[in-house]
Amino acid sequence: MQPTSSASSRRIARQLLDLIYEARFEPGHHLREKYLADALGVSRTPIRAGLKELTRLGAVKSRPNHGFYLIKSAEELQHLNIEPSPSSDQTLYELLVRDHIAGVLPSSFTQTEVSARYEVDRGVLTRALVKLSEDGLISRNAGHGWRFQQTLNSDVALRNSYSFRLMIEPTALLSPQFRIDHTRLKQIRAQHLRLITHPDITKVPAREIFETDASFHELLAESSGNFFILQAIQQQNRLRRLLEFNSYHNKRRVKAWCEEHVAIIDMIKENKPEQAAELMRIHLQYAYDLVKI
Repeated sequence: MQPTSSASSRRIARQLLDLIYEARFEPGHHLREKYLADALGVSRTPIRAGLKELTRLGAVKSRPNHGFYLIKSAEELQHLNIEPSPSSDQTLYELLVRDHIAGVLPSSFTQTEVSARYEVDRGVLTRALVKLSEDGLISRNAGHGWRFQQTLNSDVALRNSYSFRLMIEPTALLSPQFRIDHTRLKQIRAQHLRLITHPDITKVPAREIFETDASFHELLAESSGNFFILQAIQQQNRLRRLLEFNSYHNKRRVKAWCEEHVAIIDMIKENKPEQAAELMRIHLQYAYDLVKI
């Protein structure tokens, strides 16, 4: 039996896939650990673990005393699924949100009610509730139990969110302090290209799609050099996590907004902030207009 790979090695393996796809390496390419470590900004140890994970999946071959070599084409790599297996508390986290959106779980609930309904032990339940609270999806009732926040459950709140982001995100790209980490920008661009060219977008886990979206907006907010802008976008992303369990399962527009993100990235790479800001405004305005009151 093959050993179970760790979540960290799977995470690095996904980043390696993005890098390989962006570089368009051909089968037979020597995947040098030092180059990959420098590209991802980590040491060789996690790179080696990620390459072993890709070896386990049949994308890479290890040659004794020679290193690792790519054996699949960039297109074949799109079919690899290395999504980490969810932990019990993560599974419960997702189930509680899904059931709340579906109307199965009421807005207000107690730990006892949830424990009985889902037959989970106290430790798993506690960790799931803490995570939901940290992500801004639930809060404690004044008296007893918990309550889901009225955040992105309503279209009015969603429109307000996009309206707020329209005020700050395009302007953030014009900040005199704007400085981008080009290594991270390249990685995020590669993640988007994988989604754009994926042969069956419905097979991509919603969490991966959300993280690609959120990481793009957070990187640009961080690059503005204004901590309050970053804080605001991080808060918006915490609120938007409800969408991960709702609209991200309807993936008809995923490739379209990925292409919009890539266009913004390319303007930033070409040092054209005004064009990038205008594309960001159009991107957010289109999302705003799609929300019906």
